[in-house]
Amino acid sequence: MIGIIDYGSGNLRSVYNAFRYLGEDAKICVSSDELKNVDKIILPGVGSSKDAMEGLSQRGFIDVLKKDIAEGKPFLGICLGLQLLFEKSEESGGTEGLDLIRGEVKLFPNDTGLKVPQIGWNTVEFRKKECPIFKGIDSGTYFYFVHSYYCDSEEADYVAGVTEYSRRYTSAIWKDNVFAVQFHPERSQKSGLKILKNFIEL
Repeated sequence: MIGIIDYGSGNLRSVYNAFRYLGEDAKICVSSDELKNVDKIILPGVGSSKDAMEGLSQRGFIDVLKKDIAEGKPFLGICLGLQLLFEKSEESGGTEGLDLIRGEVKLFPNDTGLKVPQIGWNTVEFRKKECPIFKGIDSGTYFYFVHSYYCDSEEADYVAGVTEYSRRYTSAIWKDNVFAVQFHPERSQKSGLKILKNFIEL
């Protein structure tokens, strides 16, 4: 059973529908107690890091989520769900994250001629091709992105993928049982569904 965390906002239904399409049981979890009955956890994300962290705190998810991750339960963060893993974000004047990955989430500069937010298809260069969620997918594959902030990781050992948009930034993380991607696999057609299928099969 896949547990999809609901912290009060996010693209929950599209993620839920993607897992159902793949034939996997999925459940939208509105309280931390519901995580006890799931085998794997998804943290999707749309919106601001501040609102997301407040929602996670108010619904009692933070301590339970960290405990489940420490005990080895597979975790997949999507978009904001990747950014929340870091120590802090520049968003909303500065927001503390879950502090599971060293580094900071920063706003794309607006002086490069590129539009902010980045919206559309872009490639991911795999730094760790052996990463289980990349199985059967080529480095350089296109995925769908929607974001104004990017992850600047200080832990190169955990950077599984990078993307170029005004600068080279961390677009995928793999740390033991923790996986996270900046792009939206549920909106990335065949390759995105393959990412989710690989996560199911962990």
